[in-house]
Amino acid sequence: MSQKVRAKKYLGQHFLHDENVAEKIANTLTLEGYKNVLEIGPGMGVLTKYLIEEPVNVIAMDLDSESITYLKTHYPNDNLTILEADFLKYDLSQLFGKDPFAITGNFPYNISTQIVFKAIEWRNQVPEFTGMFQKEVAQRICEKEGSKTYGILSVLTQAFFDAEYLFTVKPGVFNPPPKVDSGVLRLRRKEKTSLDCDERLFFKVVKTAFQQRRKTIRNSLKTLQLSDKLKEDTIFAQRPEQLSVLEFITLTQKIQDDGISTHD
Repeated sequence: MSQKVRAKKYLGQHFLHDENVAEKIANTLTLEGYKNVLEIGPGMGVLTKYLIEEPVNVIAMDLDSESITYLKTHYPNDNLTILEADFLKYDLSQLFGKDPFAITGNFPYNISTQIVFKAIEWRNQVPEFTGMFQKEVAQRICEKEGSKTYGILSVLTQAFFDAEYLFTVKPGVFNPPPKVDSGVLRLRRKEKTSLDCDERLFFKVVKTAFQQRRKTIRNSLKTLQLSDKLKEDTIFAQRPEQLSVLEFITLTQKIQDDGISTHD
């Protein structure tokens, strides 16, 4: 594909030019149980062209008006809608109504974690999420407890999705090449989309615990003003990176039972 759109640094654009990698990313979607796909940051459509070969409705959303013009010129397909919009600010209910949709893309590194958090927020409509991140971020999302890179992003994502790191992509397949490797992952929503605890409190507990990740839970959650009796529980002697997602849910339940709410 000829270079028609200039990569803009402020948008974090790195255009993928390897067709094999693009096709491989498109194939990460299982297309099971949904007919709609939202692609974020399509650029010049290297991934889009493979997505629209499938029997699905695709919305390609980009902030870059130059990319939008390019896509409209080169991909006048019936199953493709091209939208100039900011994903992070967009009301996603306007896209496919109440129907489920998958999210995919070669995500700009500078907003990739925010994209994940928004997907979590919309999880009731998002059964599947795949895409390319900076390798370290992709690994962190999929990491299990006990690892130094396991953190807020890992726990909050895996509370609602099964996360799988799929493959690594080298810098040379992009124009301009980024300074780091990229990683592609797949998130598939768990059957149960709600937690057995106060979810706002769960988010607060996880974020507060990891802000001082080297301390024990007892010390890192000091600001929640827990009762002395509760802090005697053995779970409070562990460090946040030692707790699994299920243990964080249990921890939240214990705190809830102690009378702490999200409004405190």
